[in-house]
Amino acid sequence: MILIACADRGWGIGYKNRLLFSIPEDMSFFRQITAGKTVVMGRKTFESLKVKPLSGRRNILLTRNRSFVFEGVEIVHSTKELAELTQNTKSEDIVVIGGSQVYKQLMEYCDTAYITKVFAESPADSFLPDFDSLEDWKVAEMSDIKEHNGLKYRFVTYKRTPQQSRVCPGTDSI
Repeated sequence: MILIACADRGWGIGYKNRLLFSIPEDMSFFRQITAGKTVVMGRKTFESLKVKPLSGRRNILLTRNRSFVFEGVEIVHSTKELAELTQNTKSEDIVVIGGSQVYKQLMEYCDTAYITKVFAESPADSFLPDFDSLEDWKVAEMSDIKEHNGLKYRFVTYKRTPQQSRVCPGTDSI
């Protein structure tokens, strides 16, 4: 599985159900990584999309709300249900896109993380773990520093060290 996010200097990713930054190159990178793949998100992240599935992708929503339904979105209520639903999907074709609770639930099944690291801080109420301090994650690639409207950022690819990779019980797809 792949994880993708944009985080500030303190690993903040959102505030009041909105992204912290709007960087066109980051949005383009997100589309490039997720195009044609299965995206997994939480209900709040889905609602932040103005309540419509992302086009050109298989949309799976992980939520505890058993009454939530929406056309064009597959709903699961646990990692076990997610594993069953994606059992015929290659792990590298599943991209976790948020929010913070879903990242926490699924991070242990991910082996790659694409993080747009913004060199600024913004008020945040949802966060990612600090990948730079996690022993089982290492920087694999890093872009040059880029800038948009005075905001500096870079694309960083983290890889989980092989001995730390984990498979969800009962499946080899997560």
